[in-house]
Amino acid sequence: MLSKDLLDILCCPKCRADLRYEPDQQVLVCTKCSTRYPVKDDIPVLLPDPPSPPS
Repeated sequence: MLSKDLLDILCCPKCRADLRYEPDQQVLVCTKCSTRYPVKDDIPVLLPDPPSPPS
């Protein structure tokens, strides 16, 4: 479970808007652009784009 203190300081890396935590789906959702960020083992993964595989 993510703490309220942590949620208060996190923002969307794309548009800087607030994030809403959806614990049942283990995701953070941007309140402005609706981008979804996974939460894995209680750690938010706030990568704006998936990394590209090595060539």
